[in-house]
Amino acid sequence: MLVVDDEAVIRQLIAINLELEGFEVHQAVHGLDAVEKARELDPDVVTLDVMMPGLDGWATARRLRADPATSRARIVMISARTRPADVERGQEAGADEYVTKPFDPDDVVAAVRRLAPGPEQ
Repeated sequence: MLVVDDEAVIRQLIAINLELEGFEVHQAVHGLDAVEKARELDPDVVTLDVMMPGLDGWATARRLRADPATSRARIVMISARTRPADVERGQEAGADEYVTKPFDPDDVVAAVRRLAPGPEQ
């Protein structure tokens, strides 16, 4: 499980809630960091913020999908961009789920559970 968000508070909130559910969580602070860590860790699921400096979430998702080493990871995009066109753009980039901010941590956990093969031990 890889949690990607440039805002430390949001990243920690997601990570803590997933850890409480039994997931082993790693964190990345931006898109390039996420691509590198995903290659190292081979996560089942990546939660991915959209609005990040440098490589945004859409570009990061496309890179993850294009790389054979990371293409199997399921992606939960998390964004304050809530228009239908934004959700569609997320799906086109490779998102399996799209959660809008502000979010209830339970919604993120539920999205991850739908995609994950089971809590990592």
